[in-house]
Amino acid sequence: MAFSASQTPDIRPVRAWLIAVAVLIAAMVLVGGATRLTESGLSIVEWKPVTGAMPPLNQAEWMQAFEGYKSIPQYRQMNAGMSLDEFKTIYWWEWSHRLLGRVIGAAYLLPFLYFLWRGGLGSELKRRLWGIFALGALQGAVGWWMVASGLSERVEVSQYRLATHLVLALFIFAGIVWTLRRLREPAPLGAPPRLKLTAIVLLALTFVQLYLGALVAGLRAGKIFNTWPDIDGGFIPAAARLFFDAPWWRNLFENTLTVQFEHRMLAYTLFVLAVLHAIGAARSRVDRSVLDGALWLLGVVTLQATLGILTLLNQAPMDLALTHQAVAIVVLTLAVLQAERLTRIQREPVAQGIGEPVTLTR
Repeated sequence: MAFSASQTPDIRPVRAWLIAVAVLIAAMVLVGGATRLTESGLSIVEWKPVTGAMPPLNQAEWMQAFEGYKSIPQYRQMNAGMSLDEFKTIYWWEWSHRLLGRVIGAAYLLPFLYFLWRGGLGSELKRRLWGIFALGALQGAVGWWMVASGLSERVEVSQYRLATHLVLALFIFAGIVWTLRRLREPAPLGAPPRLKLTAIVLLALTFVQLYLGALVAGLRAGKIFNTWPDIDGGFIPAAARLFFDAPWWRNLFENTLTVQFEHRMLAYTLFVLAVLHAIGAARSRVDRSVLDGALWLLGVVTLQATLGILTLLNQAPMDLALTHQAVAIVVLTLAVLQAERLTRIQREPVAQGIGEPVTLTR
């Protein structure tokens, strides 16, 4: 299908919409972090996707919500005797987190339907956007699956489910950032294969590190072994302490020492790889945008490592922990942009949508 220059669809509203959704997702990740740090995530014991959007409106409704919280182990073992006002504090954190999820759903779906009705989205772009929507719907179910793990036998949610919930949210965020990058001018071509490989590995390891960070948070592992560079008496703890549980693989996910050690070692690995990637970009004489992307990524990885050390040494106070989480989102964003920039294989027009050739007639 040919378009004249005057008929070419304007992609700028699509970009503005996706940027707004990405910002909302980043905000939700931070609110989720605050909800965890304040032990608020189990304060709402029901999942009501529609009617749950309304908070308690009178004393009777507040008491009903409070009685529901009193029925779970967290209240009995950690917060017995909590006042109604104290309950309201944790309730508002969790309610805000869930409300933001509903806002994101509406902010994504309604404009998406409008753009579909208006036309002008390429077939590949539509597939990507439908895929992101499907992952967003799955995320709502995963969120309740996570909360449900702490309502009967535990006083906190499962660290496995917490990590899954966080990584899925950030995977959706990364998908939007990748798509946004595809809607801009194409990346320079001809980058050396080694540079492309290190960008992809950096992105993959960033996701692994995010998962390990969520395990650390879920296990409260940031509040113990608060020394650096040593941990449990040495740079590398004793194997008997790292793998005391059976089967051995459970230590990788459930042993607080092992999980924190993994998180530290991968942080060092990411820093070294970011340095090598920046050196490779400088030596390759590629387009300036590639070198700038590598240097920015190295700088933010360095900042993130520094914040991680400070958070650990101070036993994960909320301000430092949330700053650490926020900068992790920046690291992910830069890693996605760099990987997309270096893996583009051909010049793609942006007006018609991703992967859709367009002919401009004079």
